[in-house]
Amino acid sequence: IIQMDEVTQAVENLKKEWSQAVEQLEVCIAAIESCGKMGKGTEEAMSLPRLNGSAQDALQLLNALQCRLDLLAEQLPTFEEVQSGQATLGSWKEQYQRLRVNLRSANLQAKANIGKAAQEERGLLLGGGEESTVRRRNLQTKAGMTSAAESITESLRRSRQLMVQEVERSANTLSTFDESTSVLRKAEGEYQGHRSLLMRTRGLLSTMQRQDVLDRIILTIGFLVFSLAVLYVVSRRIGLLTLQRKLADAIRSGSVSAGDILAKVQEGPAPTDAPPIYDEL
Repeated sequence: IIQMDEVTQAVENLKKEWSQAVEQLEVCIAAIESCGKMGKGTEEAMSLPRLNGSAQDALQLLNALQCRLDLLAEQLPTFEEVQSGQATLGSWKEQYQRLRVNLRSANLQAKANIGKAAQEERGLLLGGGEESTVRRRNLQTKAGMTSAAESITESLRRSRQLMVQEVERSANTLSTFDESTSVLRKAEGEYQGHRSLLMRTRGLLSTMQRQDVLDRIILTIGFLVFSLAVLYVVSRRIGLLTLQRKLADAIRSGSVSAGDILAKVQEGPAPTDAPPIYDEL
């Protein structure tokens, strides 16, 4: 994010660039308007496309500066500076339109001047004589040199545009790299956070596994104790059932009567030999 003082400085730099571009464009317009006034119509007509190319480059630069100021004006720190930036942008748009009109007028004037100069040159060339022959040869030589210079200038102009495009592409690539670096840093921070969370989760899982093993041991021991108790109860129950079955068989066979069994039950167990008890006084 651009800091506020950097925004103000960027706006000031834009104003300086605007002044330089306007000065360059005005020089081009003046040169275009003066084409044909020196009496060299053909030679000056060949330099007109080069001047117009420079003027168009200046206009494109002015248009780009307006767009940049429109973006930066909203980011100025105070309301007064924002209003001043908007006012500056409005004056720039008006000046831009005036310069376009002046360039169009200069081209019309240059065409008129070149046409007039060409008529004068045509009259001199058709006049005959040694002076006309020398002038014709000079014009041909100058025309060839001017054409070669114009070709070289146009080639350099295209090379400059390609270099500007490459610089913009490189700037966009660097901006993309910066964004990718910030995204990777954020991803690294999130990974570190997830890593610590995973470590804690792993510790909790280890604790739960140990607790699960302990619970299994406790459940196994409890099940064994319960099974032993059940076996003991069942064995005792089976012994009583066996005794009842034997008594029932004895009663049916008549070897033991029911009265004898009741008498034995009422008498209780046989007394055991107990040690004598002495009363101590």
